[in-house]
Amino acid sequence: MRNLAPDIVRQRLMIEAFYDKSGTKQLVKDYLLELAAKLDLRVYGEPVIFEPASGMGKDENAGFDAFVPLIDSGISAYFWNGPKFLSVVIYTCKSFDQDKAVEVTKEFWQIPGEIETMAF
Repeated sequence: MRNLAPDIVRQRLMIEAFYDKSGTKQLVKDYLLELAAKLDLRVYGEPVIFEPASGMGKDENAGFDAFVPLIDSGISAYFWNGPKFLSVVIYTCKSFDQDKAVEVTKEFWQIPGEIETMAF
């Protein structure tokens, strides 16, 4: 991907994995706030978490869509309840420790297996 704005600092990381913990709205909120804190990213609002009502979509896609605004951009996260799968995108205008982001995610969600990441 060509860097169209080399003078603008941007760091992006996607994390995907299957998790063992049972997902709830409160856990999603706690995770987003903990992830931001451990990466030294400043939150300026409460996480927004959506849980579509039953019947609004496919049952296999049920779960949570979430976002937390950061002074330095934001974190978007998606959680599937059935297969217990997560996909998290951290987008910042400030550098952060990618390994720490993976470590926090692994520990918080009790991820037993592989974690896939993509920095872009």
